[in-house]
Amino acid sequence: MLTAVLLGSCGKHALDLEPFDKLTPTTAFNTEKDLQLYVNSFYKILPSANDIIRADGLTDYSANKTVSTYLIPGAFSATQANSWSWSALRNVNYFLHHFQTADIDDARKAHFEGLGRFFRAWFYFDKVQRYGDVPWYNTALSVDDTALYKKRDPRALVMDSVLSDLDYACEHIDDAKDNTCSEVTKWVALAFKSRVCLYEGTYRKYHTELNLQGSAQKWLENAVDAAQQVIDSHLYSIHVNSSNPALSYRDLFVSQTPPSDETILAYVCDGDYQVFNDANWYYTSATYGARLSFSKTFIDTYLNRDGSRFTDKAGFDAEPFPEEVKNRDLRLQQTIRMGDYKRSDGTAAPPDFTYTYTGYEPLKFTLDDKATDGIAKNTNSIPMIRYAEVLLNYAEAKAELGTFKQADWDNTIAVLRARAGITNTAMPTVADAYLQQHYFKGITDPALLEIRRERGIELALEGLRYDDLFRWKLGDLLAMPYQGIYVPKLDEPYDLNEDGHDDVCFVTKIPSKKTPGVYYYLIDNEQAKLSNGTSGTIIWQANIDREWEDYKYYYPIDYDELVLNPNLVQNAGWDHP
Repeated sequence: MLTAVLLGSCGKHALDLEPFDKLTPTTAFNTEKDLQLYVNSFYKILPSANDIIRADGLTDYSANKTVSTYLIPGAFSATQANSWSWSALRNVNYFLHHFQTADIDDARKAHFEGLGRFFRAWFYFDKVQRYGDVPWYNTALSVDDTALYKKRDPRALVMDSVLSDLDYACEHIDDAKDNTCSEVTKWVALAFKSRVCLYEGTYRKYHTELNLQGSAQKWLENAVDAAQQVIDSHLYSIHVNSSNPALSYRDLFVSQTPPSDETILAYVCDGDYQVFNDANWYYTSATYGARLSFSKTFIDTYLNRDGSRFTDKAGFDAEPFPEEVKNRDLRLQQTIRMGDYKRSDGTAAPPDFTYTYTGYEPLKFTLDDKATDGIAKNTNSIPMIRYAEVLLNYAEAKAELGTFKQADWDNTIAVLRARAGITNTAMPTVADAYLQQHYFKGITDPALLEIRRERGIELALEGLRYDDLFRWKLGDLLAMPYQGIYVPKLDEPYDLNEDGHDDVCFVTKIPSKKTPGVYYYLIDNEQAKLSNGTSGTIIWQANIDREWEDYKYYYPIDYDELVLNPNLVQNAGWDHP
């Protein structure tokens, strides 16, 4: 009787009440605060700090402890693929279907719709980069919806939809600058749009097999326009450390509070909130991580500080490490360990061969304090989008359109090189033969070659190189030899940072009596050898076959997904399970 009275006294039958522990349209979309809380869940679509610092593990300039199975003949198949996931998209589409019920004005609704469409664009851009054609969904599907089993839609349709989403986001998201660099604003959307449009424009231009090159110009023009809006806002600039200009570049990657003059969006870390990354552990451990190191071919592309090309110097490829890194672009000493680099306790820190295989050990994201070397507790924030990239997107898009002028150079590439301590920042008029020979065989435009050089150096390890190679149709560069520092002679110790203490000795047999502080690097002429036999550059993992086939521009759809949905057709070349 008591139960009946209680139920009867309710204005709504108890069985019809919304559960208190569940989000439903009537409880989740009432106020602006509700919408903001829901939108916060979309940030999981963005890469984490650890995603970013690992993203360049498979590129033309990185050597690892193992060769990626993606490059080993027959080693990778659709049964190993595991990224055909759409749950994050459903979350966004569910929001876009229901947010209009909130009791807020139309301008605020447009802002939140812009945020939802921005994250949908980010999600789909990632999917198109990976798979090419993918099914386009703009509604939240239920488990019994037949559209779950639809075919893939053409790339052109999907990317046009992505562009529409980005256009709406850029028009309607709030335009206030976020100095925490952690929230999506109009400027984040515009910067990201410049990235997406440059990618798609150049992909269509160089991948002529798609028969989409006729639309490449539209995408490149959109890239220029989006970047120009960010530039014209005057809200961002290239970061310069006024007290120590030689650390300007490094500031961007080791600061807990992102330098908001240049950083547009970052994965913000904070020890108080237990938000960390593991850059030190990943880049300094002999056992954890990929032991990623740079290859000499790429390091050779760094200019001398006077603006001349290092590779124009006679004998450049036979200079010992202490000599080759002197008087170079200041970004080099802020990207790898070299010269007089010391840890925060004052101890010298030359390249550590318990970690590096090539001698070019990354420094870029690592903190000087040794305390984080063995634990995942770095508190430096990691940038996702920087103003420097916007300038590079602008410059490259204009060069691809054939509209790049001296003023464009002065406002983009010259600015980045000046920050790097390069004294002669003039635009070159002669194509660099080294870049043509080793990287960009089909490019004759001197400015475009330099823009690509600058992009590689400025954005090294920031997770964009793999995508750059793919859009330029240069996947074959992933199979380049892994080359290390030049070794003048075997069985002779070398002082790599010229502090008076030997650091490494290259040997064909580990001696029974070792000199303290010296690492003995075994040249076994299988996994590691020297280019001239008893001297030369280190050649790492030449004993492992690597090959590139053009079908690998697209990742295979997970084999299990093909079984679940017979309307899906596997990407060409991956037909084997």
